[in-house]
Amino acid sequence: MFRLAHISDIHLSPLPAPNLRELISKRITGYINWRSNRKGTMTGSTLDTLVADIKAHTPDHIAVTGDLVNLALDEELETAERWLRTLGDPANVSVVPGNHDAYVPGALKKARRLWQPWMRGDIEVAENKPVEFPYLRVRGDVALIGVSSARATAPFMATGDIRERQARKLGEVLDETGKRGLFRVIMIHHPPVRGAAPSHKRLLGIGLFQRTVAEYGAELVLHGHTHLATRYSINGPDWEIPVVCVPAASQGFELGQHKPPAGFNLFTISKTNAGWDCTMVERGIVDAQSTIRTIREHNLKVGKVLAGI
Repeated sequence: MFRLAHISDIHLSPLPAPNLRELISKRITGYINWRSNRKGTMTGSTLDTLVADIKAHTPDHIAVTGDLVNLALDEELETAERWLRTLGDPANVSVVPGNHDAYVPGALKKARRLWQPWMRGDIEVAENKPVEFPYLRVRGDVALIGVSSARATAPFMATGDIRERQARKLGEVLDETGKRGLFRVIMIHHPPVRGAAPSHKRLLGIGLFQRTVAEYGAELVLHGHTHLATRYSINGPDWEIPVVCVPAASQGFELGQHKPPAGFNLFTISKTNAGWDCTMVERGIVDAQSTIRTIREHNLKVGKVLAGI
């Protein structure tokens, strides 16, 4: 049995005060958005409460699917590194970057350097190589596969992409881990599902991603970006693959708010004689006192046998 916790869209706060040079870029629009829309609703205290509940459930591993920061200021990226150290040992925490982590040109390169202990695959760690996407980490019967959709974009855009080179390597990783009989979890920031995000926030290369997964298979896809608790599915070779998102990990509770308050998902993965068993528990904040409770439970149908093929 393997227990995997999933959180996303951390948006660490408070936001450091940027200087004028740092604001002469796309950051000026993001800074205005933070001051007017996010400053009062996305808080460190909410995040601390959520992380404490995650740790109380003692997962074997934590998946973080991007947007650790807001404007990708140097100080933010360094703060995120320190926060990751409090979250867990790099061997037990896997991170992929989001669009806010690549907010302006050059930011993603800095994030990869600072956060590399949490973004390197087993081979890269063993051979002391830099971060390479997609990466592969194997923990027991579970293959954790990190895909990067992060890229710098123009103002008012938050798209991501996956291109031929990464998709080709993803196919190779899925093929190899499938032949080993592993439970394959793909982690990506942008939803690889058409219509899951508005056009200015969508993943470019959805068709390429879906064709790759349809050919080689996977058991579960985890993403962030939308700040919503959603479940979709995409086609595998001959079964449906669950695609799951969580609310933003620092979103506070407010009556009538558009986005749900902070939450995380806890997956329990077991290998059985019939194939795989995967249960999913949604836990999240339910009131203004930041009380965390179980909201829903699901038994996900994963893999060929459990899908009745």
